[in-house]
Amino acid sequence: MVMNMKFESLADIEALQKLANSVKEPVYLASEDQSLRVDARTFLGLFMVDFSKPVKVVTDSLYVIRRLEQSARQNAAKAV
Repeated sequence: MVMNMKFESLADIEALQKLANSVKEPVYLASEDQSLRVDARTFLGLFMVDFSKPVKVVTDSLYVIRRLEQSARQNAAKAV
């Protein structure tokens, strides 16, 4: 499963890392053009990602996707 996301803060990125570490399935972040793919569990790997642009979250974990969708809905509601 692939989900496009825009991370707005360091707290959002930290929450993603914790979420990725809570499941057994791998969770990757990929650039829009697929030129970069890093493990979302690794702190150093996250430094390679350009979070000023949307990134793709790639995982087989339905739990991760559902949590990210909930978070996106909450952030959208706060913006209104």
